[in-house]
Amino acid sequence: MLKVKTKTRKFRRIADDLRSDVKAPLVEALEKFYKNPMMQFHIPGHTAGRASYRPFKKLIGSRALLLDTTDEFDNLGTLHPATGPIKEAQELAAQAFGAKRTFFLLGGSTIGNLTLAMCMSKKGKKVIVNRNCHRSILTGMIISGAEPVWILPEKLNEWSLWGEIEPAEIEKALKENDDVAMVWLTNPTYEGVVSNIKAISDICKKYDVPLIVDEAHGCLWNFNKNLPESSLHLGADAVVHSLHKTGGSMSQSSMLHIPEGSKFDPDEIERTLQLLQTTSPSMLLMASLDAARANLESKHGRKQLNRAIQYAKFVRKRLHKIEGVHVLEAGENFNQDITKIFIKVDGLSGKRLESILEIDFDIEVESASDIGVLLLINIGNTKQEIQYLVDAIEKIAHSNYSDIYYIEKRKHMPMLTPKIVMNPREAYYSDKETIEKEKAVGRISAEVIAECPPGISILLPGELITQEHMPYLNSYKYLEVIKKYV
Repeated sequence: MLKVKTKTRKFRRIADDLRSDVKAPLVEALEKFYKNPMMQFHIPGHTAGRASYRPFKKLIGSRALLLDTTDEFDNLGTLHPATGPIKEAQELAAQAFGAKRTFFLLGGSTIGNLTLAMCMSKKGKKVIVNRNCHRSILTGMIISGAEPVWILPEKLNEWSLWGEIEPAEIEKALKENDDVAMVWLTNPTYEGVVSNIKAISDICKKYDVPLIVDEAHGCLWNFNKNLPESSLHLGADAVVHSLHKTGGSMSQSSMLHIPEGSKFDPDEIERTLQLLQTTSPSMLLMASLDAARANLESKHGRKQLNRAIQYAKFVRKRLHKIEGVHVLEAGENFNQDITKIFIKVDGLSGKRLESILEIDFDIEVESASDIGVLLLINIGNTKQEIQYLVDAIEKIAHSNYSDIYYIEKRKHMPMLTPKIVMNPREAYYSDKETIEKEKAVGRISAEVIAECPPGISILLPGELITQEHMPYLNSYKYLEVIKKYV
């Protein structure tokens, strides 16, 4: 009983800290809604959970279902146009991240990327974009009809990873191409490699071209000086953040930020979002965005983030001391988000290391490649978990685990140079046929093939299929290609 009371007091202290330190209007509105229930003759049809499948209700709890409502009801405000607590929550988010306008996204950062594509890139226009971008950016170009001008980042060959984007490559592409609608970059990379966005932004301003940064994996940067500086403060015209990835919101919830002086019109952004977002937005998802922002701004959240950074430093230091374990570190050519730790262990492929950690130690990693695994040190990780993690990796390195290398004869996380022969939109909407994978070499792809994580494309519409693609396509029997006419 004493332990329970102690735990309860701890939670109350945290709650009091959050309430006194920050404001979360959407959370507060939802709390009021919960405390003052009304008879519901509106959507959602489960009616506060009473019509839910009982095992499901038992699993997630009746409170979650009661709170699963949408906008327009019970003074909760609306999403499009933003009104009430939703509008206030977005305004507080804009202040916290340093933006002029911030929009809540309920389809992940994908919705933000599609919105930006529709607003700025048009058919026949060119978009300078890094090849290791997320598939949603490719989808945006298919929708808009824009033509990609591919930038290949530096290759970290020893690690089989993409590195930073060289500012000189951006300027070269701008010099060589007319009708560039925008420069659209991913920063950081999935593994935490950070490019010089300030230098790239200066180049974009020189050529009067807007810069978009898909900063999905960098939503924490504005809240601790030990992390890289957000693109919002380095001259970007639009930035997308996946709060659900590392910021603490619920899965599928993200934010789109438009800073002061942006070439994007926030009103046009809102109109486009109305086309793409659901008309029944989840209050739980939106409240989780409000809560995540409030937590990151609170004393408790700042302590959590600072602790996570210290844990990341500890993990890196410990792993460097273990023989046979190698950790990707920032060097002369690139900066890094230290909370993203990419490691490899001598004698083991990344996929084998992933399976050992999961099966023998009950540890799930973010992802695994041919070479190594990616670990995320999150704001919710505990000291005990961190200690257990490094102990597990040390045990693995000092044991006689054998590698089952490429059982599936398949490569992961491609580093391929694309051969574009058709506009992605033209290819996607062309007449297609499905053929055996072995017969596809030399044909033009009609589909996007990109596995998550990390969502980097192996093939995209309009790209020539080569023998180089085959090791990445072992799980596919058939491919969709542009139809040949006799």
